[in-house]
Amino acid sequence: MRYIIGGPLTRYLASGRAVGTALVVVALVATLTALLLPLQTFNGNRSVTAARQGWDDDGGGTVSTPYGPLTALDRDFVRKVRLAGLWELPSGREAQERGERESVQTAGDHLVEGHSELDRRSVEAGRALGISLPNQPTAQQRGWLAQMNAAQGDAYDRTFVNLLRRAHGKVFGLVGIVRHETRNSMVRALATRANAVVLDHITVLEDTGLVDFDALN
Repeated sequence: MRYIIGGPLTRYLASGRAVGTALVVVALVATLTALLLPLQTFNGNRSVTAARQGWDDDGGGTVSTPYGPLTALDRDFVRKVRLAGLWELPSGREAQERGERESVQTAGDHLVEGHSELDRRSVEAGRALGISLPNQPTAQQRGWLAQMNAAQGDAYDRTFVNLLRRAHGKVFGLVGIVRHETRNSMVRALATRANAVVLDHITVLEDTGLVDFDALN
């Protein structure tokens, strides 16, 4: 039996191939969607989780300001900058006087200079944005100051360097998250400057050669 090309059978086969191709395309799209949606959801949740890790939610939500939306993370960041100055400024001044190594005294100089600026900026941001700021170090920070006060000689240098290096390392990544995510121009400016200052402090502390990297975690 012969079939004429272009006859009913040819049209039937062509129609069947079209339907089959369409089904394959639909299946591929569905598979890609199933793969991509969980990945996008994971990335979003991971970003939110990372942004909140190490920060305190004051429960105030997001409020409008002349500088843009102000979130709980933004407010806590400004408070954390203020808190850092409340213990790192006196730490730097003490290192200028008590450091046995010139490199430790230099690190003290950088701490005083950097946190004097950041403290001023955080106070200005607090006033402009209506953020209440702390006026004394936390109990943990007072404990760190007590450890340095009790140490002498070489032990003082090492205690100073490692306490400050550990504290700066923990905050460095979080400053970057705030800089990336904030929609408030004043908070962004503070985070931009804080990022540079914290990196500078990490560098001069490491330049002392006293950082115990195995104990940083």
